Amino acid sequence: MKQYVTSQIKNIALAGHGGKGKTTLAEAMLYLSGGTDRLGRVADGNTVMDFDAEERKRNVSLSTAVAPVEWDGLKLNIIDTPGLFDFAGGMSEGLRAAGTTVVVLSGKSGCAVGDEIAYKAADKQKAAKFFFISKMDSEHADFEKALASLTDAFGSHVCPVMIPIVENHKVQSYVNLITGKQLTYKDGKATETDADLSAYSQYTDQLNEAVAMTDEALMEKFFEGEPFTHEELVTGISTAIKNSELAPVYCGSGYTLEGVDQLLNGIAAYAPSAADRSNEPGAKGEETVELKADADGPLVAIVFKTIADPQVGKRSFFKVISGTMKADSQAVNARTGDIERISKLYIIKGGKFEETAALCAGDIGAVAKLSSAQTGDTLCNPGNVIVARKPDFPAPCYSMCIKPKNRGDEDKIVNGLNRLIEEDPTISQYANAETHEQIVSGLGEQHLDVVVSKLKAKFGVDVVLSAPTVAYRETIRKRVEVQGRHKKQSGGHGQFGDVWIRFEPCEEEGLVFAEEVFGGSVPRNFFPAVEKGLQECMQKGELAGYPVVGVKATLYDGSYHPVDSSEMAFKIAAGLAFRNGVAAANPTILEPIGMLKVIVPGDNMGDIMGDVTKRRGRVLGMNPADQMQEIEAEVPMAEMSDFATVLRSITQGRGSFTLNFERYEEAPQPVVQKVIEEAKAKAEE
Repeated sequence: MKQYVTSQIKNIALAGHGGKGKTTLAEAMLYLSGGTDRLGRVADGNTVMDFDAEERKRNVSLSTAVAPVEWDGLKLNIIDTPGLFDFAGGMSEGLRAAGTTVVVLSGKSGCAVGDEIAYKAADKQKAAKFFFISKMDSEHADFEKALASLTDAFGSHVCPVMIPIVENHKVQSYVNLITGKQLTYKDGKATETDADLSAYSQYTDQLNEAVAMTDEALMEKFFEGEPFTHEELVTGISTAIKNSELAPVYCGSGYTLEGVDQLLNGIAAYAPSAADRSNEPGAKGEETVELKADADGPLVAIVFKTIADPQVGKRSFFKVISGTMKADSQAVNARTGDIERISKLYIIKGGKFEETAALCAGDIGAVAKLSSAQTGDTLCNPGNVIVARKPDFPAPCYSMCIKPKNRGDEDKIVNGLNRLIEEDPTISQYANAETHEQIVSGLGEQHLDVVVSKLKAKFGVDVVLSAPTVAYRETIRKRVEVQGRHKKQSGGHGQFGDVWIRFEPCEEEGLVFAEEVFGGSVPRNFFPAVEKGLQECMQKGELAGYPVVGVKATLYDGSYHPVDSSEMAFKIAAGLAFRNGVAAANPTILEPIGMLKVIVPGDNMGDIMGDVTKRRGRVLGMNPADQMQEIEAEVPMAEMSDFATVLRSITQGRGSFTLNFERYEEAPQPVVQKVIEEAKAKAEE
């Protein structure tokens, strides 16, 4: 592929709800532009964009894919993003690299939740927005209904520029309101005729008004009733789109290629180029700097995606924000300070890579085998370290315990997960030191199911997932005084230790040890042994084997033998006293309580509050949050394992939440009994 300058490059993300035709549209764009010699089909598993084996097996996009389209003298980097909520990290990657977002929705179902999420994410990135109503070849497609759902969701700046002409419930042709042409498609190729636009005056007036708002002279011309020239229309529409004052709506079918050429024409004519998307903020030390899309400026490139393949090695996808990235050069990783050698540069085309000598500001490419670079890192010139904004990834919210099917594969799991985390920052893992479990977290059940499949396919390790063990605690509820006496005679020196200890509840997290021994009934040199014996017993309670907390133990009396007493004897005696004392001190189970903050649409507040209450949660308050509602509640963390799935179901994917440990508190008696029974069953296994 030839070299393009910044003003000839446009980065286009396809985003929206899952299953609405984004990948099919991307394949149509590639085919029409000559980028491929056959039209890939998702169902056939032969698309350029869904190149990963897991994607082809499941017939769905799981990660971001990039491919360039050459159209009308421009390079359009098409970025196909996944629409499933469990793989929202892919959309974050794609939108970080894009300057324009095409929200793809279905003509059968209209605007869906994923389309709203994609639009809001693009708006946060200050990206230009287009809409493409796909699947217009379907029997139940309804353009007017789909358009109405868009205007209801996003407002009056949503304006159609293509209208389907429907006869007998089937689209016969399309009208382009900007060019004034009627297009009839056969085998993906359009025949143009002049269109009568009089029937679409409400839409042409809306377009003209958007154009008029961009310039005072055009506004004056609009009010005087003078028609705009084609050049004025192009300039005005481009400006309105760039300023998010206009979101044009195209329609057609990626499957039959209808309308795809018009969308490509519209992107080429009206979407902002990389040069138009200049002036991105960056950080140079404590100073904020302005990054301009200038090929001659300082090198700043953001790594927005990573592929970690055990066979091929790591490949880092990057967007050049400023300067020019060249092969056989060096760059510094702004996060680590390490020098990265850029040996070969690649243009990305799905799962294939084509070598290139350089990539200028605004372009997208890949580099192999960087030593320390991760997704979100900035590559820049040595001696001029500048940090660019990272992709905005959602935090993992669904956790499971992960174990190998075969003994000895624990290290393989950790290494494999670390490699997958390089690819997908919405995955996390950690070892729970208390429960001795390896925990993996993601965005949902399907997300972790893919993790399991990739661990087996890429790293040869079979694993099983199960619910994580909850880290309960044990404590006492009343004051008791007990004796611990250890006496053993086995020839020669015996063993003797005798202590009286007062146990009582306290507010401290662990053990508080005190002594009130008078008269030397227990020699002072045995005090540390008594405390050590108690501390060891605190690690495993008598009810269910969980750590004991909130106990004050006061050694106030005892006895010793001048020959047979030893530190070990007093340590054992303290342990006996602990077990007797805890059993008599009305022991119970403490459960972890978390602070839950849920962001939901107002219509779903009642359902979510009801669900929180069913989980024994206490709602503390509600606050407005960016056209949504925030619910704050305290909930037992043991009840929250499937909350991410339930929240997604109730809110249709609109809701989000955070859950952070707050404190421990006494569990209800049914929960205590259940925990004890589970501990006994586990011990018997």
